[in-house]
Amino acid sequence: MAENAVHDIEADLQLLRSNAVAAGIIAAGYFRRELKSWTKENASPVTEADFLVDKFLMQSLRAARPGYGWLSEESVDDQSRLKAERVFIIDPIDGTRAFMRGDDCWAISLAVVENGHPIAGVIYAPARDELYHASKGGGAFLNGEKLTPDLTLQRPAIIPAPGAVHTELKADGLDYVRGDHYPSLAYRLVQVATGRVDAAVARRGAQDWDIAGAAIILSECGINFEDVCCGTPLYNRADTRHSALAAMADETLKPLVHGALLRVYGCPDTCTDDLNLEQRS
Repeated sequence: MAENAVHDIEADLQLLRSNAVAAGIIAAGYFRRELKSWTKENASPVTEADFLVDKFLMQSLRAARPGYGWLSEESVDDQSRLKAERVFIIDPIDGTRAFMRGDDCWAISLAVVENGHPIAGVIYAPARDELYHASKGGGAFLNGEKLTPDLTLQRPAIIPAPGAVHTELKADGLDYVRGDHYPSLAYRLVQVATGRVDAAVARRGAQDWDIAGAAIILSECGINFEDVCCGTPLYNRADTRHSALAAMADETLKPLVHGALLRVYGCPDTCTDDLNLEQRS
């Protein structure tokens, strides 16, 4: 098969699933043990487990799909990915701080993005034995069971909001429960699909690898997921950062949640081009 061949979406999804499980086995071998760790330039931690999982995934996925681009939190980005029709977007261990503390809500996040949009994604939380996956038009699943969230609330919403956002929501009079905080953003987002939370938010600065795998799972569940400044997130751009983000099952929450995020985090000046691209795609 030609090097630049584009594969069936379900074949890509199966590739992600099998590699997520294998990566989870590698990461689990370092969980709740003494770890070598370092601090990156952005002051976030990274461990030897992050690097080993990243190396495994790069070798395995790129060998299977040599024509696909590559973007990972723990790999050097030479931006050759910008020329690829499809791109792997990877976070080897999302929630590294939780992983280092021995908390169980860290996850491996994998996605295939085509022309800026996720078409297959896997979020795997090995310590919780939870495997989430979705493909474009194929539905979303947790451990093989289809995810069918209730999109209308019959009780106060559960929203694990950061402190400043919490203050804004309370000031606006929203009746809600703050809920548990999940350090892994990818894992936190897919909890909207499970119904454990009703909205999940992220401060400005999340990167493609934090959210691409979760985005397709949310989309296949009919859950609204937006950059509050730029609309539907686009992936595999030169700048992989995003403004504040919100996912919610009940869209009646959107005005208050988006408003709170906008007041707390503001917006960059780079959304106009993104919105124009989204409208053309």
